[in-house]
Amino acid sequence: MSIKDFRITHKSLKKFIPLKLIAIVIIAAMICGSLIGGLIVLKLDLPEIRQLDHMRPPSITNIYSRNDDILDEWFIEKREHLSYSEIPQILIKAILTTEDRSFYSHNGVCIRGVLRAIFKDIVAGKYVEGASTITQQLAKTLFLTNEKKITRKIKEAILSFQLERRYTKNEILTRYLNQVYFGSGAYGIKSAANIYFGKKIKELTIAECALIAGLPKAPSWYSPLINIKKALRRRNIVLKQMFDTGIISQTEYQSAKKSAIHLKKKELAHNRPVFFLDIVKTTLEERFGSEYIYQKGLSVQTTIDADLQHAAEQAVEKHLKIIEDRNPNLQAEDLQAAVVVIQNASGNILAMVGGRKQKENYYNRALKARRQPGSAIKPLIYAHAIEKNYSQASLILDAPVIYGKWRPENYSKTYSGDITLRKALALSLNIPCVRLLDQLGLPSVLGFCKKMGLHVSKDQNLTFALGSSEISLMELTTAYMVFPNQGIFIQPNVIHQVKDRRDRILWVHRPQKRWVMSKDGAAIMCDMLKSVVNEGTAKKAQILDIQVAGKTGTTDHSKDAWFIGFSVNICIGVWVGTDSNKSIGPRETGGRTALPIWIDIMKTACDKFGKKNFEIPENTLYVSVDVNTGEKSQGRHSTLMLMKK
Repeated sequence: MSIKDFRITHKSLKKFIPLKLIAIVIIAAMICGSLIGGLIVLKLDLPEIRQLDHMRPPSITNIYSRNDDILDEWFIEKREHLSYSEIPQILIKAILTTEDRSFYSHNGVCIRGVLRAIFKDIVAGKYVEGASTITQQLAKTLFLTNEKKITRKIKEAILSFQLERRYTKNEILTRYLNQVYFGSGAYGIKSAANIYFGKKIKELTIAECALIAGLPKAPSWYSPLINIKKALRRRNIVLKQMFDTGIISQTEYQSAKKSAIHLKKKELAHNRPVFFLDIVKTTLEERFGSEYIYQKGLSVQTTIDADLQHAAEQAVEKHLKIIEDRNPNLQAEDLQAAVVVIQNASGNILAMVGGRKQKENYYNRALKARRQPGSAIKPLIYAHAIEKNYSQASLILDAPVIYGKWRPENYSKTYSGDITLRKALALSLNIPCVRLLDQLGLPSVLGFCKKMGLHVSKDQNLTFALGSSEISLMELTTAYMVFPNQGIFIQPNVIHQVKDRRDRILWVHRPQKRWVMSKDGAAIMCDMLKSVVNEGTAKKAQILDIQVAGKTGTTDHSKDAWFIGFSVNICIGVWVGTDSNKSIGPRETGGRTALPIWIDIMKTACDKFGKKNFEIPENTLYVSVDVNTGEKSQGRHSTLMLMKK
């Protein structure tokens, strides 16, 4: 037989194989080829499932006080992980009942569910049901977007098959429960239990498990923090499903259905030391960057003392209310106060109040507001005089004086003639301080103030002696801290140390110190400022059973009231005023207005940090001096003054 006998003609082909069948085969081959090619392309575009083993979701950065109390948590997504054994079975069953009843029988994609969803979508004429299994939801959460496209669903299916091959069902379920979004900032079931109910996961009731299980369907829609009625209806639907599938008994169903939703009490933002935390955040961002501190799960121990912070907040609220009661015309919403509490030896900020806590505007008046300090600036001028070999007993004339067109006056409108520096400071007399500034020279004094940490412009005049320049409470308190620190300036600090998630130390703060005045001069200033408490405008502070020193400050028309004072261990600055720069009220001086707040806080500080007397350097000694004449004397007008040998 020749090869010609095997030739098939066009006519014979038509006879044995219809052309329609050939066309169908060709088209089917093209479709299959396109699908296979498309799947290959999609698969090449998919992430490696192996990446999941090394994925680390953003962790929570915890902020602690110096006493290790939790102050705040910073995170992009609050996601806390649990193992499978830590998750209550009743919650697992509730999730499976509402999200994926065939989870343990399918291979990642439920074909029956897909067909059912397609039918519903066709009937509705739009996308109404996704038919995603828990595995698919996990794949989408970890690797894909929420776009409603067929390509995304194909990718989701491929990834789901891969997940099922690589991990056990319990591993997939555990990852899902730790990753899924439950609304209101809760990622994972542990966060959901805490955010909604303030409970640990094992403390949840059946009703609470049902509420959580109903959230993934539409977290923003069913969150009880957004709409309690919708959340209740959704919870009851889940409870009915749990009863219908035999997870709970009829008694349990009826009891859970009748139970009310008891949500976690909302923590008000002002219960957190928001002004202090703002500085902590700025400091960390400058050192590590914003992305790092929000994602790396740091452990930050700050310098704040919880007891002193509470005492400061309580003192502000208590005494501002007293001020308002005695000044009925004062608008309550306008009266403000600021407090800074610093540990002298370390520079650690132990407490900070930037304003009244009911205010929604967290403008930090302790750090950012610049106000006239009044007589609270005077100790820096006297300190410079002591460094220039003046003594406490040096005399200065307290009598009317005119500088050009300016005629300064004492608050009392009375004058004492020649007076010692000690007495002039204790009584906060204006004229002697202006004369002293003139004698020392304004540029020299401004240079000294700059060394002490004040940011003042060179464009000043002799009114600087009366507190005409604008200074922040933090600057002035830090400057006063030099006196009990024996002449050492220390930059204030808010962070002790930072650790990573593995408890490795990343950063420990080292105090920044520098000598700005002599040890002898600093000790003499402590002694001079003790006289303000013992003999002058801050006598109320004698109620404290401890050596303290400080200075009051009051501006014209009582727009600002100050008291900056210290013990051996602690320095506290207090400012009271109004945001609108109006008068606080008649006779609202620093001694009457700011000092009572200071006293209440210092009481707590003494209890926590002890009571010590100020040190006397080797090159100084106490001398009995007549406070009026400055001469050495043992008379009834004499007092002991610390002098340089």
